[in-house]
Amino acid sequence: MIPIKTESAWRGKSDCRNCGMRDMVLFADLNEQDFGMIHAPIDDLEFKQGATLYDEGSRAQGVFTVRTGMIKLVRVTSDGRHRIVRVLRPGDVAGLEALATSRYDSEAVALTDVAVCRIPLDVIHTLGASSHRLHHMLMQKWQKALKDADDWLADLNFGTARQRVSNLILKMRSPADSQISILFARDDMGAMLNLKLETVSREVSRLVREEVIAPQDRQGRVYRVQQLARLQVT
Repeated sequence: MIPIKTESAWRGKSDCRNCGMRDMVLFADLNEQDFGMIHAPIDDLEFKQGATLYDEGSRAQGVFTVRTGMIKLVRVTSDGRHRIVRVLRPGDVAGLEALATSRYDSEAVALTDVAVCRIPLDVIHTLGASSHRLHHMLMQKWQKALKDADDWLADLNFGTARQRVSNLILKMRSPADSQISILFARDDMGAMLNLKLETVSREVSRLVREEVIAPQDRQGRVYRVQQLARLQVT
């Protein structure tokens, strides 16, 4: 069995045939013959906010399809800093790189409470070799992951400080409610945006004063977007 980070995570074997997200997840295009080739269990897991799904550099035994919530991918730089490299949402796949390297390139941490399907690597390799449908879906997911990574870098590391902060707020809107944006600690935001912590704090405070966004918690992590157009044109 693949070790689970939290004791309460395991819920049981996934029913992929009847999954309500079949049109979004990795097994969307599989038919009954394909499903008949799945012999290893596909686990339906839940992780609380802040829980680690897997560690950077650890040996991989499965990939994770995000069903609900958001996951942040974190890497440690050569000077020991933690850098958030991407955020995954429902329909995204965490750990795709393991299909080529058998190890995870990043640490995956639940940004919110999340529900995922954990698919053993053996299942992916077997189906990928025999099902052109899954092979095509894998290529699509890989292409999307590369594009998302490029877009993430382009949108968050260029422009004025206000533009970078505004773009991050837009990118971090909740899949469940597009008016809600879930942010990180200010030092994490600074590392992502290549800005000083003080600059990030100043720009967020300015957006609050101008009533573009409104805080929804005491920690300054959750904001309601009140003037979407102003975020988009800054």
